[in-house]
Amino acid sequence: MQYIQRKSLLYKSGVEYGDYTINHVEGCSHGCMYPCYAMLMAKRFGKVKSYEEWIKPKIVSNAAELLKKEIPKHRDKIKFVHLCFSTDPFMYGYQEITDLSVTLIRMLNDAGIKCTALTKGILPDELAKLSPSNEFGITLISLNEDYRSQYEPFSAPYKERIKSLYRLHKKGVKTWVSIEPYPTPNIIDQKFEEILKSVAFADKIIFGRLNYNGMVSQYQDHKGFYNKLSRQVIEFCKKNNKEYHIKEGTMTNNLKSNKSDVTASLFGRQEILAAAGR
Repeated sequence: MQYIQRKSLLYKSGVEYGDYTINHVEGCSHGCMYPCYAMLMAKRFGKVKSYEEWIKPKIVSNAAELLKKEIPKHRDKIKFVHLCFSTDPFMYGYQEITDLSVTLIRMLNDAGIKCTALTKGILPDELAKLSPSNEFGITLISLNEDYRSQYEPFSAPYKERIKSLYRLHKKGVKTWVSIEPYPTPNIIDQKFEEILKSVAFADKIIFGRLNYNGMVSQYQDHKGFYNKLSRQVIEFCKKNNKEYHIKEGTMTNNLKSNKSDVTASLFGRQEILAAAGR
């Protein structure tokens, strides 16, 4: 494991559904090949030079020290802190990163701050012992292990991710699933309803399209495809009394005028941007 030091850790995020965030690791061993937006940005700003460097994570060794100093400065402005937007807090096979993530969440909780976390790794059971206000999620864009091996080569197997989320759910933890970045059928043809059913126990679903991949636009009517699946998520969540969020840019408004579509009203902008379903 490599280590780096930083001058600051806790900051206000500009991400769509974020508030404050921390990224206490640089790089990500999961090596996603969608391509990974975080890696693209790291390369653009000179933090890493190559994919090979990106997948060798570096822990911010002074993360706990920085957080201790920064919590009092921001506490009154924070709604919640998300782990993480540019790395993974529970990187598969990296216990040291998992341990540090739990330590940082505990520090934030002790200050009365709610945390959310998202991973393609395994959520540890000890998260259930932390604040009941926390929310923990997994990314799940397929159930096909061949696809995972190609596009998320070093992440946790899908079944293991789901099992870890389910264990937290059974212990009363609020859970969520990010179905993003979801591929078009010319990348992988799969049954979307099976993915939804596999995480039907979760409290919230976030759905988003795949970006930065030219194969998406090569798929005929890819906008219609994402509209259809977004509607499927909304209907699924409404039927099962779950919260949902459709990522900005995933749905288009062209179906609003389709009066023959009885669910067209679901495509209103406020629905698209809604942070939670009813």
